[in-house]
Amino acid sequence: MFTDEALDSVSIQSLWWKSQQSAQQSRGCQTRAVHNAEAEIQTVSTTTSCTQTEPQDQTTHVSQQSHEELELPGLRNFLQRVEDTVIRELVRNSRSHAFDGFQANWEDHSQLVSKLHCLQHTSAQENRLHVTSVSWSCTGSVITCAYGRIDNGDWTNERSYVSTWNLDRQALHTKQADMVIDVHTAVTALCCHPSQPALIAGGLYSGEVVIWDTSRTQDPVLAQTGMSADSHREPVYQVAWVPRQKKGEFGVLSACSGGRALLWMVDLDQGGFVLNAAYALVTQQVPHSTNFKARGSSTVGVTALALSPWDPDTFLVGSEGGLLLRCSFSSQTLAAAPSEGQSVTLRAPAVFSFRPFSGPVHSIHCSPFHRNLFMSAGTEGLVHLHSLLQANPLLSLRVSDSYIFQLQWSPTRPLVFAAATGHGEVQIFDLGRRSLRPAATIDHGGAGQAATCLAFNSQNPHLLAVGKTDGTVVIWQLSADLTEQSPRESSQLEQIANQVAE
Repeated sequence: MFTDEALDSVSIQSLWWKSQQSAQQSRGCQTRAVHNAEAEIQTVSTTTSCTQTEPQDQTTHVSQQSHEELELPGLRNFLQRVEDTVIRELVRNSRSHAFDGFQANWEDHSQLVSKLHCLQHTSAQENRLHVTSVSWSCTGSVITCAYGRIDNGDWTNERSYVSTWNLDRQALHTKQADMVIDVHTAVTALCCHPSQPALIAGGLYSGEVVIWDTSRTQDPVLAQTGMSADSHREPVYQVAWVPRQKKGEFGVLSACSGGRALLWMVDLDQGGFVLNAAYALVTQQVPHSTNFKARGSSTVGVTALALSPWDPDTFLVGSEGGLLLRCSFSSQTLAAAPSEGQSVTLRAPAVFSFRPFSGPVHSIHCSPFHRNLFMSAGTEGLVHLHSLLQANPLLSLRVSDSYIFQLQWSPTRPLVFAAATGHGEVQIFDLGRRSLRPAATIDHGGAGQAATCLAFNSQNPHLLAVGKTDGTVVIWQLSADLTEQSPRESSQLEQIANQVAE
């Protein structure tokens, strides 16, 4: 018999046990009840597809006899018969370079060349002056233009101009230059400083060499040779900035039709030029090739000049008689020519002669991608690709039936160059193409107006400036096809350089 106290104890224990079970059940489910729902599919019919091969477990049990029954009649004999031919062709294709460098372009080709600006200086056009030279500033923003004459006649008494346009300005006035410098005679050559955007070197028809500083608006003439005993006595056809041994210092090399090449240093204290070295090109001292015969002891009139970007001691000259010479700044050979009162001793710089032209040489330009390659052109209408190591050209291209006034390598494409012609066209060639026809032709119109000069923009390679005899300078925009280097282009240029001239 249980007492009342015992019954009360059993009831309490039973209630406690039930509460524990209830607590465990409430704590055992960590999520809410899951609700189920049915949804119909979005298609009204279904299809079943099978694989084209047998399951793996079945194919392992296929007998050799069943395999032979599945083969097409004569297939094995055919494969055995053509095996040698297929392997031979595969090996041949693996050695072929027919598609080296080829990249598929799945987009539409953009227009290769488009006109951006046509720059005009009104006074120069009214006086019917020609654009004789164009040069980009080292920043690539400013185009500098020189005006003068390229035809025959005495223009020493006719005034001329140097004008500049900043193409990065929002309010660009194509018929009004940002700066105009009045010059007392025709400007025959122009070259912007390689690192100081305000400095411009120029050569004049009178034989003078000038440096203008465009930051000096009142008097931009920084230095001028004047008509001294050291200066040229004939028109200066080319000027170039020459890096000196001290970093950041440059001299100015000028060349004239009188057979002189003069190296000037700027003396800011005296406000003028100081003649540092003088070179005289005399016919009898030129190392002639087998195709040239010396005639007397006359001087070699220099009409073209180029500096090697690879060798600071080397420069190239072309003459009005067709001579093409490699010269050395360090030559110590005395020139067989009268000093004519120069303050320094005249030296003979020519060390090597290339095959001469049949007419005057108008332009020379060294490759920025290969130390031994350069191009030349002139009145023949041909562009010659040369190696510094060979007398004969590696390649000759017919560009025009008229004169070629200037040519220049592209600053970004090792195989691309442009040439300005007497017909007014600018021909752009790509030596990487199978055909030696122009990759693009620029023709601004204007019948009878020659393209006298051109200049690629090294800072913005999509820009090309072209000057003409109608006094205009046109800025052209080049597409990526003409500015972006393709694969293996440098190796193709190396292969050209390693050719042996005929």
